[in-house]
Amino acid sequence: MEASVGDRWGEYLRHGRGMSDHTIEAYLGDLRSLLSFAGLAWEASAAELAEALTQRRIRSWLADTLARGGARSTIARHTASVRHFTAWATREGILAHDPAALLTSPRADQRLPAPLDESEARLLLNHARDEARGGGPSQLRNWAILELIYACGLRVSEACGLDISSLNREALTVRVTGKGNKERVVPYGPPAADALDHWLLRGRALLAREGSGDALFLGDRGGRIDPRIVRSMVHAAAARAGVHDVAPHGLRHSTATHLLQGGADLRAVQEMLGHASLATTQRYTHVDTARLSAIYQRAHPRA
Repeated sequence: MEASVGDRWGEYLRHGRGMSDHTIEAYLGDLRSLLSFAGLAWEASAAELAEALTQRRIRSWLADTLARGGARSTIARHTASVRHFTAWATREGILAHDPAALLTSPRADQRLPAPLDESEARLLLNHARDEARGGGPSQLRNWAILELIYACGLRVSEACGLDISSLNREALTVRVTGKGNKERVVPYGPPAADALDHWLLRGRALLAREGSGDALFLGDRGGRIDPRIVRSMVHAAAARAGVHDVAPHGLRHSTATHLLQGGADLRAVQEMLGHASLATTQRYTHVDTARLSAIYQRAHPRA
């Protein structure tokens, strides 16, 4: 059976562009949404795609997403996805011309989620540690995930994708595969090492099943843990610890903010977080500037 156009594009993203599984999943999901809006099946022929994917239809799809409450960042990603697809389809001769070539992406919302302050981060992690000491393998795993995300500023997909072999437990470093399948090595400290040791020595074996493989973090059924489970876990852990609601990406933002507040070099933070552009890392300096401005207003006699 011949692969669909969408499946062929997915293979190109994976092997031709080296995109991460997370990004490919998002791009293919956007294409599915567009095809559904246009009344097309995933297996639509090239002729059906050429007839249905007009610039007007694509703009209507984006407008519909916005009307249903889509964030600017979602619209920006939708635009990037469809532009990527139609450019590829045009090069492949599937489309005679590129209907999305003139589309412009809205400026994504640059606001960062509110980070935990250092006392809140300490409270969250200590509460997770206390639950792990009195709990079972799931609580040990959750403590280790929270400690490692905060220690290394990991994306949730990066944490879930780690293998046991990703860890260098002597050097206290972890090898992380980030966006675009780019690898980086990130250090972590003794608290994260302690949590990982407890998980690996006391918890993981109780969840491991045939097929668990080398995955570092396992779900309750023994497979590699799903990012959605981790997101739900982090929200629930924050509520139980009595800190303001935070997602895994909020923990990552907290890491960056606390590093910069502690005097870390901007480029070192960029490398640690795996940002392709220094401009992305510089967004965190705005958070610290706001803190300094508040101190100035309280303390300076001429403020």
